[in-house]
Amino acid sequence: MTTQILLIELLTEELPPKALNNLGNHFAASVAEGLEKAQLIDGAAEYTAYASPRRLAVQVKNVKAVQADQKIVKKGPAVANAMKDGAPTKALEGFARGAGAKIEDLTIVHDGKQDVYAYEYIQTGKPLGELLEDIINQAVKKLPIPKVMRWGSSTFTFVRPVHGLIVLHGDDIVDVSVLGLQSGNQTLGHRFLSNGEITIENADSYAEQMREQGKVVASFAERKAAIQTALNEQAGRLKATVAADEALLDEVTALVEYPVVLEASFEEHFLAVPQECLILTMQQNQKYFPLLDQNGKLMNRFLLVSNLQTEDPSHIIQGNERVLRARLSDAEFFYKQDQKATLESRLHKLENVVYHNKIGSQAERIGRLQSIAAHIADALGADIAAAERAARLAKADLVTEMVGEFPELQGTMGKYYARLDGETEEIAEAIEQHYWPRFAGDNLPQSKIAIAVALADKLETLVGIWGIGQIPTGDKDPYALRRATLGILRILMLPECKGDKLGLGKLIDKTYETFPRGWKDMANSLEQQHFVSNIASFIETRLAILLQNEYSQDVISAVLKGSKQTPEESKEGVRLWFHKLYNLHAKLQAVTAFKQLPEAAALAAANKRVQNLLKKADAELGEVDESLLQQNEEKALYAAAQDLQPKIAAAVADDNFQTALSELASVKPQVDAFFDGVMVMAEDPAVKQNRLNLLNRLAEQMNAVADIALLGE
Repeated sequence: MTTQILLIELLTEELPPKALNNLGNHFAASVAEGLEKAQLIDGAAEYTAYASPRRLAVQVKNVKAVQADQKIVKKGPAVANAMKDGAPTKALEGFARGAGAKIEDLTIVHDGKQDVYAYEYIQTGKPLGELLEDIINQAVKKLPIPKVMRWGSSTFTFVRPVHGLIVLHGDDIVDVSVLGLQSGNQTLGHRFLSNGEITIENADSYAEQMREQGKVVASFAERKAAIQTALNEQAGRLKATVAADEALLDEVTALVEYPVVLEASFEEHFLAVPQECLILTMQQNQKYFPLLDQNGKLMNRFLLVSNLQTEDPSHIIQGNERVLRARLSDAEFFYKQDQKATLESRLHKLENVVYHNKIGSQAERIGRLQSIAAHIADALGADIAAAERAARLAKADLVTEMVGEFPELQGTMGKYYARLDGETEEIAEAIEQHYWPRFAGDNLPQSKIAIAVALADKLETLVGIWGIGQIPTGDKDPYALRRATLGILRILMLPECKGDKLGLGKLIDKTYETFPRGWKDMANSLEQQHFVSNIASFIETRLAILLQNEYSQDVISAVLKGSKQTPEESKEGVRLWFHKLYNLHAKLQAVTAFKQLPEAAALAAANKRVQNLLKKADAELGEVDESLLQQNEEKALYAAAQDLQPKIAAAVADDNFQTALSELASVKPQVDAFFDGVMVMAEDPAVKQNRLNLLNRLAEQMNAVADIALLGE
């Protein structure tokens, strides 16, 4: 059967730039999926998505003009129930009538469970035109559009008004109606560089005609690659690098149809303003691409992407320079105004900045941050006074002009203003870094003072908001507690955070103590007196998610749910990892390596068996009485356990978990022999108890690093 390329284009008004690429990909994929389900594609679906500011389009290869004829099998009642006394039952008659067939036309088929009556017939394939309208309409309905609009007198809705529809199969127009528009083969090109309507001659010529006649690069990916190449070439000529992320490049790609990269500049005196301010205003407000020199310093030159090609672009460059000059002048003014007051002198203004109506103001919060940061600095062996000072000033830049204009600069501006105020560099850096990490994969605070304030900030947020019942549910997390938790976990896994006072349980207790009585009453009421264990469960879930890209699920479970701990560490039912995060990666790596050993599977199974037997113990487990050991196998296991205990204890004490688990692998022969030759549940109660005591001693060593019984599950 002959196939052709199918082209569909929706001509619209300017689409939302941040959503454009997603809309284009969704539309193309949905159309291709619909054609595939309708069996209108010969082979696997191959398609090309197009998305520019004023159009969504898709080309699909190997599309049939008519569906192939299909054999349809309608299944009816079971043979066993379809006939009674040689006559068809009402169920069989009803099925035949509904299928438009006679009883004698029915056949018997097996449906996988039993024989049933069925009606088999050949359904003639439908032409593309009969099916395509519904496929396109369904693709439009599936688009991820949060808000739709109506236009003119139309009752149809879409993300933006739609003014044209092309549907071509090869060079034939397929007659369909979508969003109140009748299909054709004409579209519009660039608003300024194209003249009049463009007639698309063939579905395959779309991209070429749009480029040549319409001055439109219809492919989002092609436009993006062209912009990236031009940016890099221009920057290379200036021995510079482009300061831009993927999101800015995507947004600019979505704003232009025929991109032209131009170089422009601004006055050098603006470079006296912190470069983060200048970069942010260029990127966020103007969608420009700042340039950095070889030392990472901002240059007074930048690149812009124009949607116009002209022989003399000077007027475009000058116009953009004029607009940017006004923006940079604002930033310069804010920076100079802010320097008229110190961070310390601004603190009283935080009394009027509400943090949360159930918790209080930012000023009240600062007191808590100072107390928590001082505790953590002490545990880290850092300068307590410096940590308190950094915590005291950490939020002062919230009431500056610059942060009021650019909230994204909170912390960053605090660093600059602290330097100008004569604060130490360590305090200035801590003010900026206490927000770190801001997102997944972001940098972690780099000094002990910064670690102390960053942990204090995130712990205070987590505990405070949790305590008033604002717990994340589903996709709702208005106070970003998940992000705060991941930050806490990543920081506490740093080697600097080794120490008994830096266990999460103790840090949460300390943070809890800093809140006023009214908050505590509320928190206890909401948490039914189990505040720490409830919050620990939430944290463990986030931790498992954080680790899942690096380690297998069974290894994560073995480490998080295992390990021997003291009664103090077991407080409120939380596990060992909750108190010792600094060595968590070492444990996970050691268990991953242990899992590859030939002895691992047998020892994991033995550990599971030991745990099941210990659950049946009638009395409290205690020390092993060597005089009650009767069989050689249990004597050998006891000797091995005795020899193993100090080796594992020493390795674990040194955080050398791989050595500990390697030592554990050495007792596999004695464990196997014990279970092959010894009846644990002996008739003599004393012998039985002693053997359980021996297994408990073995279990302590097996679980010293992780619950290896969970490996392989």
